[in-house]
Amino acid sequence: MKKYITGILFLLSFFVVAQEKAVINSKDYQDNLNKEFADKNESPLNVEDFKNFKALDFFPIDSKFIITAKFVKSTNEKVFEMKTSTDRLPKYKKYGALFFEIEGKEFKLNLYQNLELIKKDGYADYLFLPFSDLTCGKESYIGGRYIDMRIPKGESAIIDFNRAYNPYCAYNHRYSCPIVPLENDLDIEIKAGVKKFHD
Repeated sequence: MKKYITGILFLLSFFVVAQEKAVINSKDYQDNLNKEFADKNESPLNVEDFKNFKALDFFPIDSKFIITAKFVKSTNEKVFEMKTSTDRLPKYKKYGALFFEIEGKEFKLNLYQNLELIKKDGYADYLFLPFSDLTCGKESYIGGRYIDMRIPKGESAIIDFNRAYNPYCAYNHRYSCPIVPLENDLDIEIKAGVKKFHD
């Protein structure tokens, strides 16, 4: 019995440490995103926005939104043209699906692969996770948000909604941004990641 309790305590402590590390990684990601936006050579912000820009507005980092999802790879998916905020139609393919729970409710999000982007160095395993949720148009950007991911190495994947960011067209109309597919609309408030930029 003592060994059993010790084992449980070890697993709990391991889980707590893992969660704390994930939260730190989320903070690092958000800090780096702020640095990128503050850099006039990389930022999507308009010249006028730089006058008052200090940092992006984020929801508080919440470990509840760092989720282990079941990953199911797709087979025999057809290439399709994803709609964007302009007339540009980049070619994508559904790569797989993520199944997960939040607050006892089951959800699914599809992962996509940009067929041009994967040809570039460093992006061969890049996956695109666009989503919308019940905060869209209220606290977060009306058009939804994105998360960058890499091809999972097994049957599970981590979704860190604290890393959710806005499309560049949320800041500047000169950009062309993929529109979140309806199948990736979540019937829940994801209070994590970047909030909307303008009220």
